[in-house]
Amino acid sequence: MIQAADIREWRDHDVVDAKGRKIGVLEAIYVDTTTDEPAVATVRTGLPTRQRLVFVPLDEAVLGPGYLKVSYAKSLVRKAPSIGTDDILPAEQEKGIFQHYGMTYQPGVKGERQLARR
Repeated sequence: MIQAADIREWRDHDVVDAKGRKIGVLEAIYVDTTTDEPAVATVRTGLPTRQRLVFVPLDEAVLGPGYLKVSYAKSLVRKAPSIGTDDILPAEQEKGIFQHYGMTYQPGVKGERQLARR
C-alpha cells in the first residue's frame, strides 16, 4: 500500500503504465474519504500548451526510482475523465471516474464525496 506521506515526494515524476509506457506526470493525489488512503492520482498529459489532468486509480500502483507505475493501460488512462490543470474535481463528476475503470462508486451515507485532494 502506498502511504500518503510517501506519495507527496513523487509529484512531478513520470507516471507509466504496466508496460512502462509514459502516460504523463504525477500532479496530485486524491484519497478515499472513508479510509484516508491514496485512491486516485491526477496525471498531467497533453502538449505543453494544451495540458489536462486525467484520473487514474492507484490500486496495485508501484513506486520506482523516479516513476509511479499504475496497473492500467496508457490508452485507457488517456481516455479517462479529466479536468483542466487549474481546476478541481466537481463532486458530480466523481462517479464517472469510477465507472470509466469499472469500479464501484460509494459516496458517503449522506452523499459525501468519496475522494478528497491531498
